[in-house]
Amino acid sequence: MLSQRLSRRLVRHHLPIALLCLASGAALYFTRPYAQIIPRLSFASAYPALFLLCLTLLLGPWKFFMGERLAASFDLRRDIGIWAGITGLFHTATGQFVHMAGRFWLYYVYDNWQEKHVQPFRHDLFGFSNDTGLAASLILLALLATSNDASLRWLGTPGWKSMQRWNYGCFVLAAAHTFGYQAGGGRGLFLYATIATVAITIGLQFFGWRARRLAA
Repeated sequence: MLSQRLSRRLVRHHLPIALLCLASGAALYFTRPYAQIIPRLSFASAYPALFLLCLTLLLGPWKFFMGERLAASFDLRRDIGIWAGITGLFHTATGQFVHMAGRFWLYYVYDNWQEKHVQPFRHDLFGFSNDTGLAASLILLALLATSNDASLRWLGTPGWKSMQRWNYGCFVLAAAHTFGYQAGGGRGLFLYATIATVAITIGLQFFGWRARRLAA
């Protein structure tokens, strides 16, 4: 039997977020000009994942400015974070097979690097974008694995909160990954939407931090 709290979360949080992810993903999937399925899936999951990640960072400052008590963990932010992790990791998994004819290791190292480079690891924009994306995914995986009450009890509130603060690093890496890929051009509206979303997230986080310091 599901607890009353979990049942409430499934209906109020997980179901609407899942439907939102599916709807936005489907809109992105069916409007892409790509001939193959994998590039469509990768693109369709990228922007919902980034939006959800930003939303997890917006909820805390928003609740503070609304005069609500800020708890170490509250269900809405945790549940949005869970779906950010699911969509982000799905994007990472599919994204490894968009370029390089499925040879995903070439996202991170040069092919026949001895001919032109002194070391194998990519140091171009493509490599930077992939490295930041992979690092963000590893953090997402850790955050997703600990987004539960059992981890909160095991780590204790201070330890759990320290782990969850890696969300800030994940945000920076995910933004760098997105802008890195957008630097190739042709993103148009998605570039502007990304700039606006990232800027709003940074701005609200900064003003929330400043307001808390002044109130302390």
